[in-house]
Amino acid sequence: MRVLIFHGYLLRGTGSNIYNANLAQALARLGHEVHLLCQDRDAGALDWVNGVGSWREGRLETEELRERRAPGSATVYRPEIGGLLPVYVKDSYEGFEVKAFPELTEAELERYLGANVAAVEDVCAAAGGVDAALANHLVMGPLILARARGLEGFAAKVHGSALEYTVKPHPRFLPHAREGAAAAASVLVGSRHTAESLWAALPGLGLEAKTRLGPPGVDLREFAPAEPGTGGAELRQIAEGIEAGEGGEDFGRDPAAGAAALRQVAAGGGPVVVFVGKLILSKGIDLLLAAWPLVRRAHPDACLLLVGFGGWEEAARRMVTALDEGREEELREIARRGRGLEGGEEGPLPILSAFLEQAPEGYLEAARGSAESIAFAGRLEHDEVAALLPHTDALVMPSTFPEAFGMVAVEAAAAGVLPVSAAHSGMQEVSAELAPVLPEELRELISFEVAPGAVEAIAERLGRWLSVPEGERRRVGAELRGRVAELWSWEAVAEGVIAASRGDLARLPSAE
Repeated sequence: MRVLIFHGYLLRGTGSNIYNANLAQALARLGHEVHLLCQDRDAGALDWVNGVGSWREGRLETEELRERRAPGSATVYRPEIGGLLPVYVKDSYEGFEVKAFPELTEAELERYLGANVAAVEDVCAAAGGVDAALANHLVMGPLILARARGLEGFAAKVHGSALEYTVKPHPRFLPHAREGAAAAASVLVGSRHTAESLWAALPGLGLEAKTRLGPPGVDLREFAPAEPGTGGAELRQIAEGIEAGEGGEDFGRDPAAGAAALRQVAAGGGPVVVFVGKLILSKGIDLLLAAWPLVRRAHPDACLLLVGFGGWEEAARRMVTALDEGREEELREIARRGRGLEGGEEGPLPILSAFLEQAPEGYLEAARGSAESIAFAGRLEHDEVAALLPHTDALVMPSTFPEAFGMVAVEAAAAGVLPVSAAHSGMQEVSAELAPVLPEELRELISFEVAPGAVEAIAERLGRWLSVPEGERRRVGAELRGRVAELWSWEAVAEGVIAASRGDLARLPSAE
């Protein structure tokens, strides 16, 4: 079966990038011929990509790179969009002029849409037609496939960012979202929370009847527990790979700093807590940093590793320094300015501000010297995260903004690591599925409310978990992994995408 996927972004990093890379591989393993449109300039370096297509003087040319290693194949195409990449959360990407969707002029938006519609039509023609198709992101993927000739039907996959960061706060994009969603044979969401948010944003289209649960999957071969005592050597090996440039193009990546961070953690010898995600306030990074001195007071040898990059990174580093030096007024200023420090509107961070107003006795003293226990690794590739996670003791996903699914939490659980997630949106649904395998006295550790007291709640959960004997933690980790194996696999995700594209809704779980 020939399957077309429109993604429009990269195939490395986190979130939808990883979803599409893994989906393409799973489809190829199942014997399908995959045609994936994205903007990854180095896609040909990925060992599962059999060929790459690009446009030269307006004509599509495809270069075969390697023979199949799966029954099927994967060809990646990079539409020529003129170097302007519209995004939902603004970051810098080397080689692109990046604008958030609301910053686009109408002419820029129409050029972007037109270029991608034409590219989809060219790929369909070159492939001899397609049997199934998937459009990623509420805008603009579904609209692009809706307008492209040569497609009989497609499924739309709503990841969350386009809905929450672009469509809902900026009504200008409602017509684009409605046109694309209305044309889709079905709509896939990672959680019921995302479904309800979608239905509220796009009423009157009958989306409730064709929305189905389609969460991401996890590769249990890649995310797996490690042998005890191998962490230091493994982290040093990842560091060496980063320095050797094995991660492809350096989008948001400082190889020297990343390698140094991993070596710092490897040398620590104590328990490791990890955060994986964008360094932006919506991911709750301020809450985790504020909680860390309390964790370290109970576990002085613990280390916090921050994996990711984003607009609040400079402020995060500044917060670490202020904690390290006990500068209370600077901490209050950071909390007071909030999103102003990542380019948004200035305004206080309510939870952090409330915590600093009534910080526990001795908090600033506990914070002094904490910088040596916090490491910024920058962006890691997905396989590097997979290699890293088994050598950590807990992962924190403290997002304050809705998440379509708790994919990072699922991957941590697959590696036998306890995920501590915010108790809302798709993260809460993941936690609810994982919690039953935990001993009853530990179940509350897996999530916390994003409300006043969240800083203390994060610290308390991490502190209790790190106090559990290592053998018991490993036993619980094995139970978490078993639960992941029951619920999520990429092959099942791939089969669901094909069914969704063909409107075979009876085969998919309802989101209602």
